[in-house]
Amino acid sequence: MDPTVSDTKLRSVVFDRVPREKLAQALEDVGTLVRPPDDVFYQALQARYARVRRFLPALLKHVTFVPSPAGAPVVEALTYMRTVEAAAAVPDSAPLHVVDKSWQRHVIGKNGHVERRAYVFCVLDRLRDALKRRDVFVERSWRYADPRRGLLSGAEWEEARPIVCRSLGYSAEPVISALTAELDQAYRAVVARLPDNPAVRFERVNGKDELILSTLDELEEPPSLIALRAEVAARVPRVDLPEILLEVAARTGFTDAFAHINDGKTRVADLAISLCAFLLSEAANTGIEPLVRNDRPALRRERLAWVGQTYFREETITAANAILVAAQNGIDLARQWGGGEVATADGLRFVVPVRTVHAGPNPKYFGFGKGLTYYNLMSDQFSGLNGTAVPGTLKDSLVLLAVVLEQQTELQPTQIMTDTGAYSDVIFGLFRLLGYRFCPRLADIGGARFWRIDPKADYGPLNTVARHRASMNPLAQNWDDMLRLAGSLKLGRVPAAGIMRTLQVGDRQTSLANAIAELGRIDKTIHMLTTVDDEAKRRGTLTYLNRHESRHSLARALFHGRRGEIRKRYRDGQEDQLSTLGLVVNVIILWNTIYMDAVLRRLREEGYPVHKEDVARLAPTIHRHINMMGRYSFVIHESVARGELRPLRDPSKGDA
Repeated sequence: MDPTVSDTKLRSVVFDRVPREKLAQALEDVGTLVRPPDDVFYQALQARYARVRRFLPALLKHVTFVPSPAGAPVVEALTYMRTVEAAAAVPDSAPLHVVDKSWQRHVIGKNGHVERRAYVFCVLDRLRDALKRRDVFVERSWRYADPRRGLLSGAEWEEARPIVCRSLGYSAEPVISALTAELDQAYRAVVARLPDNPAVRFERVNGKDELILSTLDELEEPPSLIALRAEVAARVPRVDLPEILLEVAARTGFTDAFAHINDGKTRVADLAISLCAFLLSEAANTGIEPLVRNDRPALRRERLAWVGQTYFREETITAANAILVAAQNGIDLARQWGGGEVATADGLRFVVPVRTVHAGPNPKYFGFGKGLTYYNLMSDQFSGLNGTAVPGTLKDSLVLLAVVLEQQTELQPTQIMTDTGAYSDVIFGLFRLLGYRFCPRLADIGGARFWRIDPKADYGPLNTVARHRASMNPLAQNWDDMLRLAGSLKLGRVPAAGIMRTLQVGDRQTSLANAIAELGRIDKTIHMLTTVDDEAKRRGTLTYLNRHESRHSLARALFHGRRGEIRKRYRDGQEDQLSTLGLVVNVIILWNTIYMDAVLRRLREEGYPVHKEDVARLAPTIHRHINMMGRYSFVIHESVARGELRPLRDPSKGDA
């Protein structure tokens, strides 16, 4: 049944607020009474029952609960309560499977009758626990939804199954055997090279032996790299930012991707100029006012406002960005920085000084106010692939998978590097399941858990840290659901962000989430072992993350207007503005790459020693040669110079 608007609001209030406030408070008050005298217990029931009655009828009417096998007694009791809600007392035929020993003496009276109020509190208490344990799910909810909802099923799954199986394995047994062998080999390879690895040592911490990995020493830049960087910076032309946008538009035609919202074909004279001007107004966070020129039709206020309303939306920005990424990939210099197989993900923080539900608090980044994070994906060629705006500083692992899977460029990175904030066992497992290699930089690798499969295997000094055993049983039991989940994510049948919320919420994971986490623990351990063993891998991860930071520095320099604060109130406006920021940063990086490539060709022609290893360490995020702030005209009309007043505006003619 389709809900009405009022029912939707009521469901939101009942389900989103009650478990945190009213229901939680009522149950916590009762839960603090451990085996109290009956009179004290019933006094607590009497005090809280009136509050529970305020939301209980709406909860039973509007919220649909779906059980797993372990949660069936709870849902059975809720269904029964719904049918007898109007009764004066709970009949003695009430389902009692939900009543455990701790509640039995309160629910069932001396005469064998069921006490209505105690029964209601018992069911709600068990419901709260079942939701936390993921034994009960809620329809039309992202937080408590069944993660298997929406997965491929039936004939559609049978059709897609061969494709998914070819990429992931036909059955669990070969996959488990391969994982077991890979983990064992990683342990033994690290142990064999430990005597020659000065970065690793073992120390006694809180009564346990822990692995300590020394930090990397900073590598000095060779004089040839410093000189080459100076030569490039000295030869790249000085330019105004609007000229960069127009030049790249002429070279790539990326503005053609902005189609009219109605017919997709409407084009007016000098549309590219208007599009670039609006792009600049959003990316620089200045608004259109500094760009308005009434003497140029393409830059009039009404034209810029019309362009923003009819040409700028998520699909057009995404299409334009794909053109820029492809152009960057076609430059020889960019391919020397990377082949597109590696990508990094990181967040850029913005203060949001306006009142909006799409911002969150975090004193570390936003002071006493609120803000949002633009979590974005960058290729090893410095081009931005995708990004999303999240309120506050939501855990990176909740949005990382969506940012990776939903990017729509010709580059398909398979190795994803992040900072520590994006790490979780479930993320490791999902990336491994989908064919990616997740390579985060772990800040405290010695304090992380190392997992093993074979409890009898001898890994020498690593036995002291490999104290935790991973179980393969969940993989075997849930392999079909894991394949369905991977196929559904690949085909876009289920939203990645929603899956991450349901898999990573709650004290107790679902069986599917637990199986993915077990896979992730194995992959995480392999990643940590290879990181400990390979200094080049550690330096490579740090290099790519530093590249991403340099891109963020460029974005900060560009986003200079209004103190660098986001003032959009709605999610769509925030997303579009930040996507536009990423698009213009890609324009600047492409322009820099084109001219840096030309500078390097000129230097080689002049006989300048250009070393390949130095070229690989250059970055197209330089921006001192770019005028980001615009130019101001100091020309005034002759009559005004003589002391006359400017003509007053005619309200009937608008702003023209």
